[in-house]
This record gives sequence, structure tokens and C-alpha cells, in this order.
Amino acid sequence: MENFKFEILEEDNGKRIDKYLSSLLDGKSRSYIQRVIDDGKVNVNGKIVKSNYKLKIKDIINLEIPEPTELEVIPENIPLDILYEDKDVIVVNKSQGMVVHPAPGSYNGTMVNALLYHCKDLSGINGVIRPGIVHRIDKDTSGILVVAKNDNSHNILAEQLKDHSMTREYYALVEGIIKEDEGTINEPLARHPKERIKISVVKGGREAITHFKVIERFKEYTLVKCILETGRTHQIRVHMAYIGHPLVGDPVYGYKKQKFKLQGQMLHAKVLGFIHPSTKEYMQFESPLPDYFTEIINKLKSSSL
Repeated sequence: MENFKFEILEEDNGKRIDKYLSSLLDGKSRSYIQRVIDDGKVNVNGKIVKSNYKLKIKDIINLEIPEPTELEVIPENIPLDILYEDKDVIVVNKSQGMVVHPAPGSYNGTMVNALLYHCKDLSGINGVIRPGIVHRIDKDTSGILVVAKNDNSHNILAEQLKDHSMTREYYALVEGIIKEDEGTINEPLARHPKERIKISVVKGGREAITHFKVIERFKEYTLVKCILETGRTHQIRVHMAYIGHPLVGDPVYGYKKQKFKLQGQMLHAKVLGFIHPSTKEYMQFESPLPDYFTEIINKLKSSSL
């Protein structure tokens, strides 16, 4: 256990505590600091605070950093759909049902296990269980991810995520008919105050912006393209449910009664674009809708005739 103590000076007055601590502690991301705060390992003037706490002059912060848990992630010979690869990056088309990286209760069969078998040189920035992982998508969401093969690439790609210059377009089938042809949902997200497994719209949560555009309307459903300006956990799923159009098949935010037998939400990361870390050229990749998705769309089209 590492212990840190900080006193807030005038130049840091008004800063969010999670942003302040992550800027001081090398190798500790803002999301990591937020988890430490959620675990009650941070107090200000002797009181537990939340990640959005605004610092005041002469505040005294006490921080405990837990000892890292040593884990070994075993390379596994699992097929990967690789769209592109060079010395800096790997672009992977993830199938529905595959977990991106190991987590409690799921230490094998993940995309990271497969990547470690495929190549040994992955970025170490996110530690043992998330090597190379710049961004992630949910287990039951299919589509494109970019993985960093070295720390320099990781930092450059992460900065593009942060400044919203990375292109990320998703296709989603949602419940009901959306009347507007397009729109923007700008609602802050945070952990649900009572159901911790859920994310919800919470005043004072992290900024989250989703743009959507209607692709096609059916009798009871709408196919939409969602463009992420930010990338919060479950962002599209929560935002679409918030406006009354949850994703078809979503086991957490969707309707309890589902018309189709699905493994999970109908959400596909269809387009990913970024500036290559070394060449500085813009690259864009597109993944066709997977079979499980097109089968449902075809059924809806035939029933609409």
C-alpha cells in the first residue's frame, strides 16, 4: 500500500480531484483514480469524497494506492479477424460474445488472450490484463477496435480518443420508431446510485455526447447510426434508453420481453478512423454488419412489405 498526502495550492483551486490526482501520479489514469476514489481510498480533510469533488485552497488530500495484484494472462490460440496490422497497431473486428480483456470471473477466452498468442509486442500502459487496449466495447457488442503494439502508439491513440478526433460510428437497432431524422443526446453519465452494475444519466456525472441519425424505419423498430463524441461505459445503450428507444436485445437497459432470440444488444461498431501514430495519415476501417444483425434486419424488411 502506497500512501500520498497533498495540500491544495491556489493554482489548483476548483479542479476536479480525479483530474488533479491523475495529473500528479505517473502511470495512473483518470479512470484508475476514479476507481480508487469509489473504493473509499481517498479522503479530503478526513472525509470521503466523490470523483467530481472540486478542490479548495488548503484542502488536505490523503490517498492510498493498493498494492497491484499480480496476474498472469495466458496466450490462447483463438482466431482473430484482423483487418489491418503493422509494427504500431492492430485493427481487429471483434465478434459478438467475446470479452475484450480479462476481468474477475473471466480470465481466459478474451481478445487479449488471443492477441498475446498472435503477437508478443503489445503496449504495456494498461498493465498485465489490458495490454494494448486503447478502448473497448461490450462483450455482446460486435465490431472494430484498434490495439496499440507499443507505448508511443498507445499514448497517441489515447489522445485522439480524449480530444474526440477518432471516428467511431455504430449501427444500432432500437425499439420503437424515432420520429426525428437525426439528433444529439448530451446527458452526463455515472454509476447508477442504487444498481451499481448499471450506468445511468446522473446530474454531475461525466460528460457524454451521442449523435444519432436514422438509417431505416420499420413497423416497430428503427435502425440508427450513432456517432460517439465521448466514449463512456454503455454510452449508446444508456442514451438511447434514456430517450425511450432502448436497444433491441439489451439485457440490462432494454425491454424485459424480447421478440427475437438474441445473445445481447443489437449494436455493432461499424466504422473506426484514426490518425496513424507513425505515418500521421488518416486511416479508416469499416466492418459489415454481422450475420446475426442482417438476419434480423431482413426479417423486419420482409414484414414491412
